[in-house]
Amino acid sequence: MRMTDLERCEIRPGRLVEWTLHPAAVAAAGALPDDARPPAYVQESHLRTSRSVRQDGLFVPTWLGTAFDLPGRVDLDALQAALHTWTLRHETLRSGFRWSGEEVRRFTLAPEAVALHRADIGHFSDATALTRWLRDRFDAGADALTWPNFLFAAVVRDDGASVYMAFDHSNVDAYSIHRIAAEIHELYAAGLAGHPAAVTPAASYIDFCATERTDADRIDDSHEIVARWRDFIARCDGRLPNFPVDLGLDPGGPLPEQKLLHEMLVDDVTAAGFEAYCRPYGGSLVGVLAATALAVHELSGLDVYRTVVPFHTRATSRWADSVGWYVGGAPVEIPIAQAPDFDGALRLTRDALRHNRRLARMPLARVLRLLGAHFRPTSPDLYSIVSYVDTRGTAGAERWQELKAYGLIRVSYGDQVCLWLTRLHEGVQFACRHPDTDSAHKNLRRYVERLRELVVSAAREGAGRAVTPAPP
Repeated sequence: MRMTDLERCEIRPGRLVEWTLHPAAVAAAGALPDDARPPAYVQESHLRTSRSVRQDGLFVPTWLGTAFDLPGRVDLDALQAALHTWTLRHETLRSGFRWSGEEVRRFTLAPEAVALHRADIGHFSDATALTRWLRDRFDAGADALTWPNFLFAAVVRDDGASVYMAFDHSNVDAYSIHRIAAEIHELYAAGLAGHPAAVTPAASYIDFCATERTDADRIDDSHEIVARWRDFIARCDGRLPNFPVDLGLDPGGPLPEQKLLHEMLVDDVTAAGFEAYCRPYGGSLVGVLAATALAVHELSGLDVYRTVVPFHTRATSRWADSVGWYVGGAPVEIPIAQAPDFDGALRLTRDALRHNRRLARMPLARVLRLLGAHFRPTSPDLYSIVSYVDTRGTAGAERWQELKAYGLIRVSYGDQVCLWLTRLHEGVQFACRHPDTDSAHKNLRRYVERLRELVVSAAREGAGRAVTPAPP
């Protein structure tokens, strides 16, 4: 689904209904003992970052969400039942965190204690006012430092409804967001038909957190992964990397507001040609990173492109249907000045990914702790990312345009550049959250145009190319 924000996801007027966790369930959570399963390192880092930024006097919403339509006259009782069943299906949604001094501890509500409270907010005739209401409610209801930290809403009309769901990032990643629309549709349709949905149980992200943390705690500062990150950070002048173009940032100034840049980069035919061209080197992710490295080299003059590439950590099929934040980052360095052409850039990028991709399995927060570095976060994003995800195999993806399905990004404050490229059935969509400065506007626009030129150029050759082994 296309990544965007609330302001650009086709919100239409109607009667607004929302669901929150029932007050009785919230009250029950207050008396719960600690869950022995600790937070994932990525969750703890997220909470500490949110608290640090809040202590600096700035409220920075960081929720993720989704929007999609339910066609036809909507049965709100059936929709509520579907939302309740879906919430129970994913244990992370009934689990939260509290502070004990400087420690973060988990608590988890029992399934039988989970209930949703429905509120009829009223009719909105103006889409702008409705958008503002939803944004403010999601900012408050999906806040990292409160619990519960998710909120559901539906805008009901005679011919159907639009469903909006927002979650603090500690509960979800993009892969989770992509799967929600199909799951809710399936549960809702089963409810209307009067029979249980034929869905398999989903594994618990909380169980994954405990296992991952146990594994991460086995390494010490002598581990090869820690050494790799230490060297990478040293070559980034002691910092984690931002997008290496002039962003017009004031080093001593306040955290800047951000802006969203999003558009279709190329259509399906061009995307297929690009994939064909890049396949011998590893596919479109390699191609996107190679093209980015070339574009950045031209814009900045830097000989080496350094970034952190996100990879999912769903290492086995057990976690495939689970909602959670299954993401790690790998440090990638591409000596792009050594590339004589795009094929050379592809070879360098392929080699860089092969060398470091497995580092994404080790939580970066654990590595930073072992490095002993003082990474007190002052921004909600620790580093810039370039993400490429092919979503065409996701359940229901062929209907996303018909159902007006979107992945939602909250754009607020930050000094980093985060890029998401999503392969859809209709092509490749580009979305970017960046500082709202004149320099960033100009240079990100130049980057997108050069990226598109490189993709289109490769696609022209790839469209008629027989797939042959990559040159050595």
